[in-house]
Amino acid sequence: CHLTRYSSDWLLVLFACFCVFQTRSLLSVFEEDAGTLTDYTNQLLQSMQRVFGAQNEMSLATEQLSKQLDEYEKQNFALGKGDEEVISMLQQFAKTVEELNSLHADLATQIADKMVFPMVQFREKDLTEISTLKEIFGIATDEHEAAMVKYSRLPKKRENEKLKAEVVREVAYCRRKQHQASMQYYCALNALQYRKRVAMLEPLLGYTQAQINFFKKGMELVSKKMDSFLASVNSMTHSIQAQLDAEAESMRLSQRELLSVDDTVYMPDYDREPVNRTLIQKAGYLNIRNKTGLVTTAWDRLYFFTQGGNLMCQPRGAVAGGMVLDLDNSSVMAVECEDRRYCFQITSPNGKTSLILQAESKREYEEWICTINNISRQIYLTDNPEAVAIRLNQTAIQAVTPITSFEKRAEGSPNPDRARPGGLVPGSSKKAPAVPEPEDLIAPGTPIQFDIVLPASEFLDQNRAGGRRTNPFGETEESSSSTDDSLLQQVFAVRFLGSMAVRSGHTQEVIYEAMRQVLAARAIHNIFKTAESHLMVTSSCLRLIDPQTQVTRISFQLRDVTQFAAHQENSRLMGFVVEGADWSEGAEEGRPSFSAFVFESNTEGEKICYTINLGKEIAEAKKDPKALAQLMKSMPLTNDGKFLLLTSEAGHAANEGGEDDLESEA
Repeated sequence: CHLTRYSSDWLLVLFACFCVFQTRSLLSVFEEDAGTLTDYTNQLLQSMQRVFGAQNEMSLATEQLSKQLDEYEKQNFALGKGDEEVISMLQQFAKTVEELNSLHADLATQIADKMVFPMVQFREKDLTEISTLKEIFGIATDEHEAAMVKYSRLPKKRENEKLKAEVVREVAYCRRKQHQASMQYYCALNALQYRKRVAMLEPLLGYTQAQINFFKKGMELVSKKMDSFLASVNSMTHSIQAQLDAEAESMRLSQRELLSVDDTVYMPDYDREPVNRTLIQKAGYLNIRNKTGLVTTAWDRLYFFTQGGNLMCQPRGAVAGGMVLDLDNSSVMAVECEDRRYCFQITSPNGKTSLILQAESKREYEEWICTINNISRQIYLTDNPEAVAIRLNQTAIQAVTPITSFEKRAEGSPNPDRARPGGLVPGSSKKAPAVPEPEDLIAPGTPIQFDIVLPASEFLDQNRAGGRRTNPFGETEESSSSTDDSLLQQVFAVRFLGSMAVRSGHTQEVIYEAMRQVLAARAIHNIFKTAESHLMVTSSCLRLIDPQTQVTRISFQLRDVTQFAAHQENSRLMGFVVEGADWSEGAEEGRPSFSAFVFESNTEGEKICYTINLGKEIAEAKKDPKALAQLMKSMPLTNDGKFLLLTSEAGHAANEGGEDDLESEA
């Protein structure tokens, strides 16, 4: 054999039994090539598996897309009107995507079978075989080396033929085993040079054929079934885009026009338009005060709107609003709160629920007050609420001309006709109508007095040296223990809201109408401060006492009180009518005149009315000693012989001194 003549590209099986230098050098080159091929094959297989994973994910994604397109019809869109064409087209697209999904699924299967599987088979079969044969060849070589070591140790002098024969046979067996292992290993390495070429080309051939089949089927699907449909969709999208462009241009022009206005338009308290006092609906942002602790509060800016007779609030992020307060028969009033501007308070009819809100500007502030005041009168239930609101607003403005002192009342009535129609005197045979009109109870344009100003001369008379002040707790000096007031003295903490002349003095409706006009006038003129006073009820008179100075601000004889009542809805409101004489016409005997006084108490107005009624019963019973004794037996008495009614409500306020000005909750 010519050992020096061999190809450098192949391992000659002939040399497998010879340990020549060329064979071992060439073997190391083949082994290095096999190792490089193994690394590259692993990386190539990862890339192919990634392609298969992406295609499989594409199949799953298109399947989910088809289902989502079908779900569009089932969505409850708030603005879904006019989507019928879109729904039909989406359903057609869903069918198309479903067909494409079948193509993608088929492509994923072909990629797995024709690209990934051959590469996996090459790696697991051929490359694993090379690795196994390499290990066998290494073991055979190690055994041959061990046998040669034994053979080399045989002694020269005392040769043991039997031992020598065994060692020779062992060397021959190991050489044959090594020769067989090397021949198989060399053959596998030589065959790997062919197999790697097939292994590189076959998967890519299968991948390309799968893609070609996929595109052919896709073209058939699109060209045969989708041409007309895609043309209609394209036409529809162009039409919608044209509408969008026209709308966008219109919005750009509107924005340009709006941005060209003066900066004063954006100022929060710069309102050029006049206040609309006839609204029956209102919406906008308001700040609401919420309690966060016993003495701490927080303000939240929320969106409020009226709906029918309810005040609604829509928090941020909410789809719809919820009811905050029922405005029917409620009262609204401007208040001062925490040094903030434009605050007003809404109180429920029973007085248990109240809200303090803050508007952004003076115009918003006044319109909210007027709107809530109109809704509280249930104008929205009439046939023509706008006309009714205009008429009531004109009446309220005419009825509000504030005066500051009772001295002006004594100078004469500004409207001489106010006591003529509908006026009732004791003993009169006239009967009031079942449902009197407001004009029959109070003359239009009647002025309203919001405060009681004590004349300077009367104030000096009550405070000069030696003068006696009224004790609001019923503790009188010994010199006054025998007066007519000794049987009944009850004090209530009240706030004077207003008074006005009325035409009738013997119906409770006139008191209710006076309450309505006084509260409306205070809201229109933003009069919210009220001074607390003590109303003393005795068996002979009613006295309004200043809690700071104990000076009687005004007093009425109990016999002149012709009517008294508490508000039907807001139990803290009460009022009474006092009869007087009008001397403005110069008659010898003055004409009967009536004045209504409205108060807000810290307790229920019914208690004050009950006490006034008891005072009248005591006054009548004094005329008959037997009747007085019977009345005293039927009522509990105190230790000093007075009628025991209620615990004094003004004691706590009198001890603490109170505040000069309080906020009315009427």
